[in-house]
Amino acid sequence: MAIRRITLADLVFGEPLRWDIFSTPSSNRPLLQKGQVLAPGQLDDWIEAGLYAEASSPVSVLQSLNQINRRLESTLMDLRDQGSADRELRAIAQDLIATVERGADVALAAIFLNQIAGAYAVRHCTEAAVVACLIARAMHKSPLEVLVITAAALSMNVGMVRQADLFQNKDGALSHEERALVRRHPSASVEMLRFAGVSDEAWLDLVLLHHENDDGSGYPAGKLGDEISQNAKLIGLADRYCAFVSARNYRRSLLPPVALERLCAGNDMPYDQIVLGHFATQIGAYPPGTLVRLENAELGVVSRRDEDGAGMAVHVLRAADGKALAEAQQRVTTQPGCAIAEALHEDHAKLRFPMKQIWGELASL
Repeated sequence: MAIRRITLADLVFGEPLRWDIFSTPSSNRPLLQKGQVLAPGQLDDWIEAGLYAEASSPVSVLQSLNQINRRLESTLMDLRDQGSADRELRAIAQDLIATVERGADVALAAIFLNQIAGAYAVRHCTEAAVVACLIARAMHKSPLEVLVITAAALSMNVGMVRQADLFQNKDGALSHEERALVRRHPSASVEMLRFAGVSDEAWLDLVLLHHENDDGSGYPAGKLGDEISQNAKLIGLADRYCAFVSARNYRRSLLPPVALERLCAGNDMPYDQIVLGHFATQIGAYPPGTLVRLENAELGVVSRRDEDGAGMAVHVLRAADGKALAEAQQRVTTQPGCAIAEALHEDHAKLRFPMKQIWGELASL
């Protein structure tokens, strides 16, 4: 039997184990057996020393994102009852970074194709962390900075995580009390994180400042310009972008090119132009997962970002005459007739497909 080392990203607390777990590659007796339900903290003493399991098919990027989101939901919802949230949130952040490194296009596509499961409030934090991690890495931030940025994005809304889904489903405007809760949630989040054992001031500052704006129009303290770090501005942009492309009960999601244009226009508030430049290059107007119509009238989904001007890859699922294709056919946007004409909402594109059909095993569920 082939054995591989596993990490926290491979484990799902509260669900049956998919393999026997061993303490060394040569062990004959497992620590835990396949089918046992794993409890949080049960293997903490063994993680650093090493854990091993049968070398079956690796967890896909999509599976990993869903596991991360479930772990994050459990951690954030019970944060007041925890004294070591720092360790668990850092572990979740490390696993998310590793997942993005393994398949950034799939991680981005999951945001637009609604493949990260769970309540909106937690899913939004996971999605914003994917975007923030991607941009931070593109900006060549140090590994420690990337980790802190990712952890802060994952935990930035814990101060209102229980109320956020109620806000999401409201038909009308928020009440005065609800707006006040939104405006103080960065401060409330910092207080909760401190109480739960997070003492990293860089992390806490990012959570506190992620809704501040250069012109003083942000909250909770109306900070100005250089009082707001670039990393806080990065998280704020990731937060806002993911909110744009998510549907609400009172409005449909913005199409990716419209969301990017809204960020770059800066009509309602000023943004850090360096960070915005990386949004334009790393995510772009048509990120993976965007449903599109090509100039030749074919319909498909963007599957790969532009690489050094070589063009984006688009997997076509419907021919120009409207007929569904038995198998997706890849086009590159630099090919004649294959430039993107427009992005489409799902109800207009009428395209439904499993992500595995486009990205293979990296996107299996």
